[in-house]
Amino acid sequence: MDLTRLITEQRNPHTLAIDELATLDIVTLINAEDARVAAAIEVVLYEIAALVDAVVAALESGGRLIYVGAGTSGRLGVLDASECPPTFGTDPRQIVGVIAGGEPALRLSVEGAEDDIDQAVRDMQALGLSSGDVVVGIAASGRTPYTLAAMRYARAIDAKVGCIVNNPGTAMEETAHYPIVVLCGPEVITGSTRLKSGTAQKLVLNMITTASMVRLGKVYENLMIDVAPSNSKLTARAVGIIREITDADEATAQQALAAYGGVKAATFALLTGLQGDDVHDALAASDGHVKRALHTFKKRQES
Repeated sequence: MDLTRLITEQRNPHTLAIDELATLDIVTLINAEDARVAAAIEVVLYEIAALVDAVVAALESGGRLIYVGAGTSGRLGVLDASECPPTFGTDPRQIVGVIAGGEPALRLSVEGAEDDIDQAVRDMQALGLSSGDVVVGIAASGRTPYTLAAMRYARAIDAKVGCIVNNPGTAMEETAHYPIVVLCGPEVITGSTRLKSGTAQKLVLNMITTASMVRLGKVYENLMIDVAPSNSKLTARAVGIIREITDADEATAQQALAAYGGVKAATFALLTGLQGDDVHDALAASDGHVKRALHTFKKRQES
């Protein structure tokens, strides 16, 4: 494989003397290079928005968002997917991260995993991949064999396909319906794409899931109204969100959370005075959007 044409494999002229610098100068140099990432992402915001719209359409229709990658890219996809259930109350099967080499590769390098194109197809088939899903391949190089094979299989069965890559004109870009190409330039340490490329991928992944969840009504104002109260910290956050929106005291917020099992229903009940099935029915009628349900409730009250 010829790596010389990849931007991410070229030597960075700004860091040629990094091995001669004092510690403060090293971290200052790394920070200066990292500062280039946000500007590189700004160039592709339209492309990110287009992919988000495709993800929202798929999730609304019962489809899934599936990230696929190897090494750092795969780990970042798994991380983003795993954060969605506690943050937004999603079903763990709705947003899925797949890494070449499986679970062992989350911690250790699995020899040859990123080159195994047959396993990529088997992994997609094991997920029961369908035309209603969106598959997003992640790779700095834009040509990782495992990831590319998964994307090509997804296209072959008419699933929507996106990618996040850090080099132009790659096979993954050509394969994707929704290519996101973030050009951060050469890495601080030549070829170490866990650095700027990995940072760019993480930021774009944050945007994809966060924007999708906002569009799906899982955020009220800027609050995590579908947060899953699965531990003491998240339960305290859930109660705090209810109090923030409704001005209820702590005891009332706790009682409402216990009664309805979730922040969204508890909040809607306290804001409207509705109870029981009426709360759930109103939210269901608004596809889970609290502001939409409140608007409908107020119109009915006024008529």
